[in-house]
Amino acid sequence: MIHKPMQGEVRSMEQLRKDYEIEKELAARLRNASRQERRFLYSSVYDEYYERVSQAPQLIRKSSPELTAVLVSTQMRFLNRFLNKEATFLEVGAGDCALSIELSNHVKQVFAVDASANISEGFTLPHNCKCIISDGISFPVPKNSISVVYSNHLMEHLHPDDAIVQLQNIYNSLIGGGHYICITPNRLSGPHDISKYFDTVASGLHLKEYSVSELVKLFKKIGFSRFDSYVGAKGYYIKVPITLQRLLEALIGRFPNNIRFLIARTPLRGLLGIRLVGKK
Repeated sequence: MIHKPMQGEVRSMEQLRKDYEIEKELAARLRNASRQERRFLYSSVYDEYYERVSQAPQLIRKSSPELTAVLVSTQMRFLNRFLNKEATFLEVGAGDCALSIELSNHVKQVFAVDASANISEGFTLPHNCKCIISDGISFPVPKNSISVVYSNHLMEHLHPDDAIVQLQNIYNSLIGGGHYICITPNRLSGPHDISKYFDTVASGLHLKEYSVSELVKLFKKIGFSRFDSYVGAKGYYIKVPITLQRLLEALIGRFPNNIRFLIARTPLRGLLGIRLVGKK
């Protein structure tokens, strides 16, 4: 199944195919590595990815201050409801740290965590914003010290075994009543990595895409017992019953891949998007 480049994609189909093969190669390294090997592999894999894929979407955004400003503003409109001046914020997968830098104006302390040093180069951080290069699953912060943990399109990049360990570490880092905000693409409307142009399942650097139902089950296993789910667009979101999303998933999941692909690109896609908030 091959689809034409989506709006905003600057690469030709030929270049997308080349980058797809690079992603599959790098993803295979992570999938086939042992847990011990993956502790050191995420950083090297993503550093290599940014070196070999010169038109990676993350690098394109970094090179456009205007686009970066729009994306940060959009995220802040949603995040503001969870912030206060005494909060301690941990962004997992901080990338170029643009959001973390903005957050430093609204909270007491920000920890910006990423597996790659390359993407965050060239930025001066405020005094209350600390950049941490991580093994991808652990964070050198004290237990019960973080008010809000946030990850935006990060969980799908982890090996499933590492995602569980990372989630446990996130839960342990939160204060009582703290929030983990997890944004990740729904596999029922995917794949969402570069393999969307060539395959029916994520086979690039999205090592596993989840449904709302799967993610809620995983959160409960770790210890989260209270959840909110939000749907919307451009920073404007409302709470929706998780049961509604799970019912929609069950319905759409009955269709074959080609039909599901089309359905998920209608306005229903907004209801399928995963923006799950677990409260400790």
